[in-house]
Amino acid sequence: MYLPEKFLDKMRELLKDEFELFLKSYDNIKFQGLRVNTLKISVEDFKKISPFKLRPIPWCKDGFYFEEGERPAKHPYYHAGLYYIQEPSAMTPAEVLNPQPGNRVLDLCAAPGGKSTQIAAALDGQGVLVTNDINMNRVKALIKNIELFGIKNAIVTNEKPEKIKKYFENYFDKILVDAPCSGEGMFRKDPSMVKSWEKHDATYYMPIQKAIMDNVDYMLRAGGNVLYSTCTFSPEENEEIIKEFIKDNSQFYIVDIPKNNGFSKGRPEWVNGEKELEGCIRLWPHKLEGEGHFLSLMKKEVKENEKSFHFEGKSNVKPSKEFYDFVKENLNTSIKGEFEVHNNNLYLVPEGLPMLKGLKVLRSGWFLGTFKKNRFEPSHAMAMGLNYKDVKRVINFNVGDKEVVKYLKGETLNIGGEKGWTLVCVDGFSLGWAKQTGNMLKNLYPPAWRWLD
Repeated sequence: MYLPEKFLDKMRELLKDEFELFLKSYDNIKFQGLRVNTLKISVEDFKKISPFKLRPIPWCKDGFYFEEGERPAKHPYYHAGLYYIQEPSAMTPAEVLNPQPGNRVLDLCAAPGGKSTQIAAALDGQGVLVTNDINMNRVKALIKNIELFGIKNAIVTNEKPEKIKKYFENYFDKILVDAPCSGEGMFRKDPSMVKSWEKHDATYYMPIQKAIMDNVDYMLRAGGNVLYSTCTFSPEENEEIIKEFIKDNSQFYIVDIPKNNGFSKGRPEWVNGEKELEGCIRLWPHKLEGEGHFLSLMKKEVKENEKSFHFEGKSNVKPSKEFYDFVKENLNTSIKGEFEVHNNNLYLVPEGLPMLKGLKVLRSGWFLGTFKKNRFEPSHAMAMGLNYKDVKRVINFNVGDKEVVKYLKGETLNIGGEKGWTLVCVDGFSLGWAKQTGNMLKNLYPPAWRWLD
């Protein structure tokens, strides 16, 4: 493949004796992976039903390689949100950050949502995930993936970090900064990144990365962790950014990441930095089955008389009678908690949020549906967050049934049954809503989500 001479000269100087091995890695196939959505199915149960030949990714307990030629995005299980298709090395940051159920986590540069869905699965429906991206077009993909995964405790925002910062003083237990970068580590996976690099190299991204990191200290509680990651080899965007961050924020120190599974140490000598930068890790394509990445995990020390904050922003909103009528008529379960209504849209919000008035929030927890004239209309996100046992009327197709793809294409299904809202499932996993009219199912699968040949 084509690689710019400027890039090759730079890597030759950095890697020296390793350069030829590094260069040879570009002749290898790109490795492809998927990560199981443990909010919906366990890894062991997915392995039993998987239509793909899977091989474990050693650094991600839920991740697997699939073989070249497989098309997991063209399978009903993908539309049921049972897995996320993700480059194997990209599974590392959320795994190293290691969020726990009940944590408050911020994914600051989140779109299209791979790392956010991984964090949400680790939270297991407990705690708060604030997932943000500054690019509105990319946020649309983020929202889709949050909803596809059936995530109920995520706040999706579309803001600059410096504005988010004002709302979350000392709030988060963990912050992920998967920073925008020159993308050198993705050249093999996506050759179009080469043209992007020729237009915007490291010097373009460094000020952006530093500006993003300048907001971390204010939002992270004492004792919390921040994980900085990029998909570039550039020392200026990696060790240099961490070196400057530690210098400017003395309360932070680098946590050593184990050098297992082919991971390599950080390179302080490339930026005239301290030895502690060796605690970072680099993922090299000639040393493991994945693309290039850099990660640095940092902890914020607890100091005496540390200021502590408690957020009790209880919502007093109670859904109207139309919502409770819908629940009584269509569900076998109740929906309880804190609610918010925005523009006639009803949300179940995670507990312990500060007031977010003035922040551009696109999803405020679990989007349940919309109030219309004298009725409540459930959302697709609600369907994806429900289990088939939660709903009174269910159509459950076998994965091989031709009606599954017809439904995913938005076609009307000539299937009779009891009138009313019906959850369409594949092998017991939610796909979306339909409206049973008596002798046919009116398809309510979202047009933007439909299966395309």
